Amino acid sequence: MKILLLTTVIVATSYIGYSQQDDGLNITGNIESIFQYLNEDPLIDATQPDSKALINSYMNVFVTYKNFKAGMRMESYLPRIQGYPNRFDGTGLGMRYVGYTNDWVDVTIGSIYEQFGSGMALRTYEDRSLGYDNFLDGARIILRPYKGVTIKGVYGKQRLSFEEGKIVHADGIVRGIDGEVNLNSVIPNFEKSKFKVTLGGSFVSKYQKDNRQDLILPENVGVYGGRIDLRYKRFNLGGEYVVKGQDPSSDNAYIYNYGHAALINFGYSQKGLGIILSAKSVDNMSYRSDRDKDLQDVFINYLPAMNKTHTYNLVATLYPYATQPVGEIAYQAEVLYTIKRKTPLGGKYGMTLNGNFSIAYRPNQNTNGINPNDSSRVTYTSGPFDMSDSLYWRDINFSIYKKFSKKFNLKVSYFNIVLNNDVAKVTGNAHGLIKSNIGVIAAGYKINKKHSVRVELQGLFIEDDDYGNINDNGNWATAVIEYSISPGWFISIIDQYNYGNSNVNNRTHYLYGTFGYIKDATRITLGYGRQRAGLFCVGGVCRFVPASNGLTLSFTQSF
Repeated sequence: MKILLLTTVIVATSYIGYSQQDDGLNITGNIESIFQYLNEDPLIDATQPDSKALINSYMNVFVTYKNFKAGMRMESYLPRIQGYPNRFDGTGLGMRYVGYTNDWVDVTIGSIYEQFGSGMALRTYEDRSLGYDNFLDGARIILRPYKGVTIKGVYGKQRLSFEEGKIVHADGIVRGIDGEVNLNSVIPNFEKSKFKVTLGGSFVSKYQKDNRQDLILPENVGVYGGRIDLRYKRFNLGGEYVVKGQDPSSDNAYIYNYGHAALINFGYSQKGLGIILSAKSVDNMSYRSDRDKDLQDVFINYLPAMNKTHTYNLVATLYPYATQPVGEIAYQAEVLYTIKRKTPLGGKYGMTLNGNFSIAYRPNQNTNGINPNDSSRVTYTSGPFDMSDSLYWRDINFSIYKKFSKKFNLKVSYFNIVLNNDVAKVTGNAHGLIKSNIGVIAAGYKINKKHSVRVELQGLFIEDDDYGNINDNGNWATAVIEYSISPGWFISIIDQYNYGNSNVNNRTHYLYGTFGYIKDATRITLGYGRQRAGLFCVGGVCRFVPASNGLTLSFTQSF
């Protein structure tokens, strides 16, 4: 780590020294700092930490000069913001790399972010809002030996945590190779064809020492698969299928079943119309570089979410759905249609309609012919898209957006969401299916060239409210108002109210105000108020955020 840091500093210093003479130098990066001062609030079970104040800070610096590249990220948790992994602590170097690239080869040593295909075999990435970072520390090489041909190889250990200002790695070692071929570039006379074909394949292996006395654990576990992408004019069709070897882990109760995953995407687009159809089948595809870890720790692969990413407060935070790596069969369909201007429905500015449907079921895990006392520990059989009738998730939603004038626009949305709380648990005492209907009205009005206002009204209504006295039981309402003064000032107030809670004492207002200023690439935001406990999810990956009451000051800067 010290050698890489020293190399990065030397390279960056050298680049700066030559910056006035050579236009090949490029330095970019960003800074982010979030400070909180929290109060105790027994009504919402918010606690005050011993330190009273919390702070997360990050700074990325990326340097390229001709064929050379280097990067680093400093991180500081003094202590960490609530909801982030409790292993995040201290100040130090959280990511660093150096590398060289040209038209034929790209070599990186250090912290590596990489994805093979859709990520079902391998994906390392960072999402700071989730407190998620699973990069590989090691080496990566990318070869482009021929036009349209790309070969990747990676080798390293994953970042597990950040303790006392130092990176801590998972026990296992990850190795992988991926190849992709664009047939239009490789095959003569096919380059100008309107029919585009890309083929790819991946193999990833992890090594972890057998640390159990009661079981014989496979120390090397591989995932392999292939993918295809077809495009013709406005149509595209893509598919990927991967198989995982026997991988006993804490996720699957140390069984010896093989795993498999399939992903199919179809799309059509033209001016004013877009259609997306997707399907996913996953069984026993939890794949970590440490078999004993849980939650979001050291996943080697990523299983794309098969449900729409919502942004409205009640829809996104109250009953979100997390992808089930142990197994799920899911489908999604979405249509976006724009009614043309100067038509009876479109009016002067047109109108946009959006409809989305997603659903997920438990795979059909067939135990016929399986001896539960068999020493093989293979407990069931299951094939691709072999679906049971056990519902995990269903989401039906649509929205209408219309601009009525240069100053006024309106968006109306409806969401019907069913969540199986026994599988994707989001609340403490509810059992079975939670059924909710959510309506949202969002309106924007431009007062003049500098002043504008935006208002949201949201309501969530539970269909079957028989889960007992729980804090987030029953119906909810949310109101949001945002006022902007161009070019940089803004203020917003949000009130989330649990008016339908069966316990009258828990019918709480979660009132939160935000004030901020933006100038060029600098953003400063000050917020104060209550925030509800719950899950925060991005792309099917979630982290729990505890209830809080207090002040939050954030600063971001890009350069």
